[in-house]
Amino acid sequence: MTDTFTFSASGIGEIRFELLDPARDAEQVHAWVSQPYARYWGMQDQTPSDVQASYQRLQDKTGFDVFLGLIDGEPGFLMERYDPATDPIAESYDVLTGDVGMHLLIAPADAPIKGFSTAVMQSIMAFLFDDPAVQRVVVEPDYRNHKVHALNRRVGFFHTHTIMIGEKKALFGSCTRAQFAAALATEARRQAAHNLPHKALDYAAGPGAMLDNPAQAAEAITPAIWSRVNRHLVRKAIAELAHERILEPIALRAEAQTYQLLVDTVGVEYTFKARRLALDHWLVDADSIERRVDGEPVALDAIAFIIDVRSRLGIAKERFPIYLEEITSTLCSAAYKQFKPHLSAPALATADFQTIETEMTEGHPCFIANNGRIGFDAGDYRAFAPEAGAPVTLLWLAAHKSRAHFAAVPDLDADQLFAQELDFTLRERFRTQLIEQGLQPEDFWLMPVHPWQWFNKLASVYAPEIAARKLVMLGYGDDCYTAQQSIRTFFNCSQPHKRYVKTALSILNMGFMRGLSAYYMRATPAINQWLRDLLDQDDYLQCIGFDMLREVASVGYEIPYYDRALVGDNPYRRMLAALWRENPYERLESGQRLMTMAALLHVDENNEALLPALIQASGLSVQAWISRYLQAYLTPLLHCFYRYKLVFMPHGENLILILENHVPVGVFMKDIGEEICLQNTDADLPEDVARIAIELPPHMELLGIFTDVFDCYFRFLTAVLEEHTDFTEHQFWAAVADCVYAYQDQFPDNADRYREFDLFAPDFSHSCLNRLQLKNNLQMVNLENPAESLTFSGRLENPIARFRRSATVMKPALECEAV
Repeated sequence: MTDTFTFSASGIGEIRFELLDPARDAEQVHAWVSQPYARYWGMQDQTPSDVQASYQRLQDKTGFDVFLGLIDGEPGFLMERYDPATDPIAESYDVLTGDVGMHLLIAPADAPIKGFSTAVMQSIMAFLFDDPAVQRVVVEPDYRNHKVHALNRRVGFFHTHTIMIGEKKALFGSCTRAQFAAALATEARRQAAHNLPHKALDYAAGPGAMLDNPAQAAEAITPAIWSRVNRHLVRKAIAELAHERILEPIALRAEAQTYQLLVDTVGVEYTFKARRLALDHWLVDADSIERRVDGEPVALDAIAFIIDVRSRLGIAKERFPIYLEEITSTLCSAAYKQFKPHLSAPALATADFQTIETEMTEGHPCFIANNGRIGFDAGDYRAFAPEAGAPVTLLWLAAHKSRAHFAAVPDLDADQLFAQELDFTLRERFRTQLIEQGLQPEDFWLMPVHPWQWFNKLASVYAPEIAARKLVMLGYGDDCYTAQQSIRTFFNCSQPHKRYVKTALSILNMGFMRGLSAYYMRATPAINQWLRDLLDQDDYLQCIGFDMLREVASVGYEIPYYDRALVGDNPYRRMLAALWRENPYERLESGQRLMTMAALLHVDENNEALLPALIQASGLSVQAWISRYLQAYLTPLLHCFYRYKLVFMPHGENLILILENHVPVGVFMKDIGEEICLQNTDADLPEDVARIAIELPPHMELLGIFTDVFDCYFRFLTAVLEEHTDFTEHQFWAAVADCVYAYQDQFPDNADRYREFDLFAPDFSHSCLNRLQLKNNLQMVNLENPAESLTFSGRLENPIARFRRSATVMKPALECEAV
């Protein structure tokens, strides 16, 4: 291994490893270990002869090797590799198979070289993991050696606790292969030219970096890209506004499927070609759309289109400019997604989970203005938007327990949570800060905060709390996160085994100020545990791979000035809260991978779709793949509805598919605390779970399937299949009907509910999302009673009604494995 392994470090040189020769190298090593900076090495008083003898003893020791690190052939560092099972460290932790220990001493530098220490550490980790038997590297740096602690964290180490090795007080840290790989990937993202990472130690490299290069704020807005994204958004606007019957296209030539739109603006008309699919879905040919002014064709302009149809939208005059800004921001987002380096849809089909997550381009398939992010400036967008994929370092506050509350599931407490989520060195730093201010750490909860939220809201709105030292800014954390599609939820890219973190973010996006209710956070873990217990007791859901990601802990801060009794429900009550959600990687089995369900609708700017490539990679027919997918996704939703009266918000972003050989074998449902409901239930619920019970007219109960699944997801999935495969919408809806009947046949004891809530009814109420947003684009839903906010436009024909059996005959129940 030492003869062949080399590591190329950009700007540093070629690094290789050579076994130390004590006789030959003693003078060189002595020159290093005798320096003041090497005091933690413990050899400052040794002579060159002592050093030679010490390293000869180590080299002769079983399971211990010492290497010189050569940089372009010159000695640059010393690395000791040892077997922890034969070392005193074994008395301080449980040694695992595949563990290897490591010590590092870097040569003193004549002049600092930026990135040198990191490159050396990366080379050492790569060298150690080059041995396939090594699964984890452990370290025990001196408790006081803060520089090494930071260096360790940079390559993926996580320090958990203090240990004693002889008279040395040390930190115990470890780094797995996955943690090291994540550290390298995070560093690569930091350095990507198109990213503006929000760095704790170098804020100038974050959003503020545009101040010296203002043109960068608009570099994605090129004429070609702007033309493409406007055409795409006009296509979507025509399709969705016609679907919601806000616009009524006029058929010009039925055989050619050509339509005309008459609009408000005098002298303006639109023509386009489209196919009409089930659920009144308009499959518009983007290339066919023309806007004519006084008979002359002009370039498509999505903002002008919204103005052209303004009177039909029903939006209040004072909110119309805000909606135009949301449309413009959606266009800018779309432009950046095309401008930045990205994978084609077919390549994305086999990419890793987080690459797929940050490459999604469409946003919510129904909403036209779905990327508003009003409140972000151009630098914020490049630092914090999911599609930017930039690493984000969260800020941390200490929140006084007289104002803040912490809640967790039964198998977790605050000490466990923070020990698992925060490096020991960070916890000690936060603790020391509070003590130095004369405060008692035990009087405070730790709270993660989005950087934008602190600088734009909390530092001013919560100033009275800061002055009273009820809130104390502790600074940045260690880990880097990537924003998920929901924008305020973060995946830990530094330590990918850790939990998601969700924070409040008071920007206006898609009809809501994206805060997080401190009040709701009190019950969130209890609600999640209630659902976890239900799923664990249901053998069928377990069998078909339906799972959830619990929101296991939460913390919320309630400021008295904005008490509900004084000012009612308002965005200021949702400015400071956070939760932690389980990590799906911890529950995957060998050979499985993850993919957001939103990816099944992904089509790139070259009109290539991800779904056909995924199906092709599986080796299954489209029919077989769709059947497996429906079993994994639709069947558990049917079971929860008919057996428990339980509904979710099961859109693409809220579901994570579990894939084996590119085929769905299960799903993870997430975003539980705020988005599950028990409808018209008489169940005896615990007090802190009771808020999920809602009452609504019985005819609305099935909208959790008809609207949320059929209209808001399957409608778009069928369009992808129609455009990009030979699988027709008739075949798809037949497969859906087969899935429904297969479930009903297996559980005939629910027959009364099948008749009462008939999935094969001729039609259902048409709930319209854009109408909802247009009615109030500042807060489109009353969160305390969402059902009362719904907006309807007639009824939609049920696409599976045609597949109703002539006589309902329940087949014998099937074994789970045969489903």
